[in-house]
Amino acid sequence: MHIHLHDQYQQAQTLVHGLDARVKVILTVLFILTVSLTPFGAFGAYIALFALIMAVALLARIEPMYLLKRSVVALPFALAAVTLPFTVPGQTLLTVPIFGGLTVSAEGVIRFVSILIKSWLSLQMAIILVTVTAFPAILWALRALRIPPPLIAIVSLMYRYLFVLFDEAMRLLRARAARSATQAGIRSGGSLAWRGQVAGRMAGSLMLRSFERSERIYNAMLARGYQGQLLGLEHGHLTSRDVVAAAIMVALLTLILLLSRI
Repeated sequence: MHIHLHDQYQQAQTLVHGLDARVKVILTVLFILTVSLTPFGAFGAYIALFALIMAVALLARIEPMYLLKRSVVALPFALAAVTLPFTVPGQTLLTVPIFGGLTVSAEGVIRFVSILIKSWLSLQMAIILVTVTAFPAILWALRALRIPPPLIAIVSLMYRYLFVLFDEAMRLLRARAARSATQAGIRSGGSLAWRGQVAGRMAGSLMLRSFERSERIYNAMLARGYQGQLLGLEHGHLTSRDVVAAAIMVALLTLILLLSRI
């Protein structure tokens, strides 16, 4: 099983690792909320938030480059806001001679760059959370924070069986390779349209296998007394260290948010 593909938890004995899972989840949500409430163009606040992320990463003994590389995945999704420089009214920076002349406004560029930075910062803190907290502990924290049980069950089952789906996909790829003859020096595989058809059939087969497997797993769970939530042995209690760490983090986030709005 290729569990390592989605389990990014790094076990260590640090101050951040030792915090209660509920505290880490709440502080992560508060950080993302602070990033969302920060005004557009408050680049000083963005720098302060990034410095806070790096400080937490160093305390947790997380390599900064590891964090930066994994957070790049947020940038393509944030490109959905690429139309803002052309649609937000404001001071014209330049005119693009296409579609009758598109104007790029300074306000639109600032808003677009701010959205990119906000998405990047939020994902970095989320990466830190899953890096310093085991996934069962996160589920326990969500359950303790009264998150709806169906949502927790969906996330838990998705996490547990993601690697199973990956193995199914690998078996399909191996089967395709075993049935595809190749000759040295000659490119094989058919046209792009043919390869697209093969990939589409493989995706459909994987979806059907997933549905069938999910039905078998669900029936087996019902036979073993499943009542809508997965039980675990995780437990914890708040300590003075958790309270102090939470107070310091909340104070810093509040200060950054207030200064960004001055």
